[in-house]
Amino acid sequence: LVESVATSRGVLIEPLYPEAIKMISVNIFRTLPPSENPEFDPEEDEPALEASWPHLQLVYEFFLRFLESPDFQPSLAKRYVDQKFVLQLLELFDSEDPREREYLKTILHRVYGKLLGLRAYIRKQINNIFLRFIYETERFNGVAELLEILGSIINGFALPLKSEHKQFLVRVLIPLHTAKSLSIFHAQLAYCVVQFMEKDATVTEHIIRGLLRYWPKTCTQKEVMFLGEIEEILDVIEPSQFIRVQEPLFKQIAACISSPHFQVAERALYFWNNEYILSLIEENCQVILPLVFGTLYRVSKEHWNQTIISLIYNVLKTFMEMNSKLFDDLTASYKHYNSFSHIMILFIFLSSSPKAFYREHNQEPVRDQRCQHHLKTTRKHTPTHTHTQCHSTVKHNNYLTWEPINASISI
Repeated sequence: LVESVATSRGVLIEPLYPEAIKMISVNIFRTLPPSENPEFDPEEDEPALEASWPHLQLVYEFFLRFLESPDFQPSLAKRYVDQKFVLQLLELFDSEDPREREYLKTILHRVYGKLLGLRAYIRKQINNIFLRFIYETERFNGVAELLEILGSIINGFALPLKSEHKQFLVRVLIPLHTAKSLSIFHAQLAYCVVQFMEKDATVTEHIIRGLLRYWPKTCTQKEVMFLGEIEEILDVIEPSQFIRVQEPLFKQIAACISSPHFQVAERALYFWNNEYILSLIEENCQVILPLVFGTLYRVSKEHWNQTIISLIYNVLKTFMEMNSKLFDDLTASYKHYNSFSHIMILFIFLSSSPKAFYREHNQEPVRDQRCQHHLKTTRKHTPTHTHTQCHSTVKHNNYLTWEPINASISI
């Protein structure tokens, strides 16, 4: 049958269509067995392969050749390849066998391309699968394959983009970034996002602000993936759209640079190796440099990883070459602020808890000699509250000039 459909001409006559679709349905549509391993991790565990695959493969191969045949007539096929058929086909994407999902991906793509009346329904059902995956089950084996199909679908969208397509981007594709299993399908998801941007630049702000909203807080592996996707987006962003998102974006990049996890910091610093991104930064240096300078300055002195420190020095050198005056002003301002901050911290600490300071340094406060003399001469004649007031005032005035400060803390 497979060879006949692939090589012969004139065999796909009208009476064959219902029989072919019936044969395909009977053989491939089935209830998928529950996972043998409830804690199945696609990244770590081997997939469970379908025992009857040799038989199923022949049916899938026949279906694929049937759809790709030059004699295939969509007008006849649409009577039998209906919404119910498509829904059952989509349910099979949850199969654990990657070989089956690969065939399903190609077949669904052919169905979408040839049966125009089913396109909206296919998109709607994929949308439902993703929403269920995001907000309910957090488990579906075929997310990567469905996203791969969507990548080619998005590429064919007509301009201007319909409202439903933009809603799909904002309500489905962006929230997909929250999935725990993101690493399995992130490449396909990022491709879909970039395809949307290339189709319509006005969605750029929605995309970047959406990614910043869902930015991972505790998973460094996901942070590295997000940074990689941001770089892909910046590779195709238009300068006018970049201006709209540069402030929140580079605040997040600065936060990544200060991460103690060296891979996160390293991935963020690699942005300065991208020529196009570097040109965008140079055009907007007056805005971006003040956003990241403090972080670069501080991390260059504090980070434990020498590679990160070297990368930061390269970035600082690049900024200095871009705008030396602004760089010098920020350097002077940051040094002054840093010194002033140390002084203020000392002042607050010593004013609020001077005894604790001296206990820590095993020293006794030295009172002003004049005050000691005054206390001796007036002890018998001055009311108690006056002692306290004088003593308190002198302590407050003198703690700021005590000798141990310079010995213990360098400002």
